[in-house]
Amino acid sequence: MIRQILARLPLIALALVVLASLVLTNYRLTLVTYVMIYAIVCIALVLMTGVVGMVSFGQAAFVGIGAYATAYLTAELGLSPWLGLLVALTACGVAAYLIGQMTVRMSGHYLALVTLCFCISVYFLIGNTEVLGKFNGMTGIPPLSIAGYEMRSERSIFYVVLSGLALTSWWVRRILKGRVGRGLRSLRTGGLIAETFGVDANALRMMAFVSAAMLAGFSGWLYAHFQRFVNPTPFGVQMSIEYLFMVVIGGVGHIWGAILGAGLVTVIKQELQDVLRPFLGETTRLDMLVFSTLMVFMLIVARQGIWPLVVRAFAKWMPRPKPVMAIEIGNRRVMPPPQTVVLEAVAMRKTFGGLVAVDDVSFSISAGEVLGLLGPNGAGKSTLFNLITGVLPLSSGGIRLFAKELSVVDVREMCRRGVARTFQHVKLVPDMTLIENVAIGAASLGQKGLLGATFGLDRAEEQRILGWSMHLLQRVGLASRAWDLAGSLPLGHQRVLEIARALAADPFLLLLDEPAAGLRANEKTELAALLRSLRNSGLAILLVEHDMEFVASIADRLMVMNFGRRIAMGHPDSVRADPMVQDAYLGAAA
Repeated sequence: MIRQILARLPLIALALVVLASLVLTNYRLTLVTYVMIYAIVCIALVLMTGVVGMVSFGQAAFVGIGAYATAYLTAELGLSPWLGLLVALTACGVAAYLIGQMTVRMSGHYLALVTLCFCISVYFLIGNTEVLGKFNGMTGIPPLSIAGYEMRSERSIFYVVLSGLALTSWWVRRILKGRVGRGLRSLRTGGLIAETFGVDANALRMMAFVSAAMLAGFSGWLYAHFQRFVNPTPFGVQMSIEYLFMVVIGGVGHIWGAILGAGLVTVIKQELQDVLRPFLGETTRLDMLVFSTLMVFMLIVARQGIWPLVVRAFAKWMPRPKPVMAIEIGNRRVMPPPQTVVLEAVAMRKTFGGLVAVDDVSFSISAGEVLGLLGPNGAGKSTLFNLITGVLPLSSGGIRLFAKELSVVDVREMCRRGVARTFQHVKLVPDMTLIENVAIGAASLGQKGLLGATFGLDRAEEQRILGWSMHLLQRVGLASRAWDLAGSLPLGHQRVLEIARALAADPFLLLLDEPAAGLRANEKTELAALLRSLRNSGLAILLVEHDMEFVASIADRLMVMNFGRRIAMGHPDSVRADPMVQDAYLGAAA
């Protein structure tokens, strides 16, 4: 019973709000309307900050742009509020795109500072513009009307705002479920995961930034026609901070958390003023001290927000995921015949200033072959991986893929050409499930983007990608935990999960960076069996590992590096017997 209620929570919540509106006083209706307007901005912040990890202090400015755009068109030019909506969304989208060209590549405090300056600039620009009423604001904004019916009453505009909040929640939930959403969620750990599997990380960041700005502009449009008066005060830095605060209190990565946070902060602030005014007086603002103390207490009790606490409390009753049937995708890459040279590195060299990390290294790897790469720490193995996959540019030398010289080695292009990898230090999205992490690897196999996700045109593609991901989880022995969070796995299983994610890209060449690190003896045996199976299927595997016994047991050839140079190459037995290898890798000559 509880599980069925939770499965229909959005519809139940919508119905309860509609029923409550029939008995609420005009004052309460107005307060809830403000909560919903703020919640739309907070949901935009969930998309940008909670999902992507971009902290912005500019949301209030975008709300202001949306509000003033429709205010000027309707109050000064006498145009339709619905045209005002189009202009508000366009103005916010264009402004966000222009700002995003400078900011989305930034990280950490730089993005926050740039958006902070933007918010301050918009506030004073509006406050000093004559046609916008300066700091006195603009009046005479007409109410919304539908089919000639003007929504002047609190109850009628309440339903419009409620519809806007429901539409916003539905849209954000929909895009986060699919391929676009997985790409966005992977950005919170940095852009390398997305780029490695063929996704343009900066384009996704721009999409999130512009989408969040347009949602804020939508909120501003609703605000203007609800208030029917605007001035710059609600669009300053203080309100931007308050929006962020609402999201953090509710749960920064959750849509329901955004709604809950907006409601708690708005209602508690208002009620505290009414309750404490008889004790503190009309003019003092000591109620803000009490409010701040309450908020700090909430953050101490629920550091990840209140909504995650609710989710944990009802975890055992949460709706179960729909079963996913394991399938092999169609139109897979045709593996080349055995012994076909897949990749050839020619005099690869990488320097960092005066440091030579990779020094004229040449080698080749063929289909159906495991090439083991050995060397002490600092030998240049991981740098070599980064050169092959395009994470780092070559200083000199070249790479041939199927005998074709690559003029540019780009990380996304290498994925599309059939090169996939794991990482020396595990790079997963810990709060995504195993099957979702694997599906990130199949990003280059999908085609549907934001519009496809919005209109549900990606459903068949999603079933195909998730089925393929489940098939790969079965292959690596993790299918029973497909819906567990990746962060709950032990290190050894996380490395195996990375292999499954790399296989999801359907590669010709698989680069594994220390996949056996952290595995127990029996897990290494299982991994060795998996790698032999992959080799037998025609996959070329370049394997970096410190465990020489493990590598020698499965590698067809070994290559040893030291100080950035290749010092040995050949059959495992002959390489292990090489005095230079024993001196460099084992620490003493035989």
